[in-house]
Amino acid sequence: MVVNVVVLDYGSGNLRSAERALARAGATVTVTADADAALAADGLVVPGVGAFSACMDGLRAVRGDQIIGRRLAGGRPVLGICVGMQILFAEGVEHGERAEGCGEWPGVVERLDAPVLPHMGWNTVQAPEGSVLFAGLDPATRFYFVHSYGVRKWELEAGPGFTPPLVTWAEHGVPFVAAVENGPLSATQFHPEKSGDAGATLLKNWLGTL
Repeated sequence: MVVNVVVLDYGSGNLRSAERALARAGATVTVTADADAALAADGLVVPGVGAFSACMDGLRAVRGDQIIGRRLAGGRPVLGICVGMQILFAEGVEHGERAEGCGEWPGVVERLDAPVLPHMGWNTVQAPEGSVLFAGLDPATRFYFVHSYGVRKWELEAGPGFTPPLVTWAEHGVPFVAAVENGPLSATQFHPEKSGDAGATLLKNWLGTL
């Protein structure tokens, strides 16, 4: 079955790299800011590079925050990548300035406490049991990261009748959230579109959920 995926164009992100990687993984891909297309697609990919606040400004300019919220309310899959993952959290702090995020998850995106920044290059991750995104991948598999900020504390607590999200961690100076699987909402801090065969497998796994 062919699935239709929209890569949301809001002025940020490696749009063409994401488009090519998703197409190689088997999807029919459209890069657009059109809200109707983004709402109707089988899957929505939200990329992102640069500053948290600038990405949020661009996202709001195309009503991307509303599109994400409406899709999730209807159980429609969304995948955030890099800063496209970070903006799903409640807020980001850069240079002492706080910016409000989409608030799909509680938590703060903040500067990593590491001797060398940005965290640029290949790193392993610790995926939890039952992960769909990382199914079939060896625990020693490396993914490509480029970032100086991340979520260092997961703040969404489990409760009665609530299935907690699956959280994948990585480490650069300190542990940080590398991926989240939360029903229709998934996200990766690393770039699957730049992670070779491992990234291709992850994208195919995600497409298999659509």
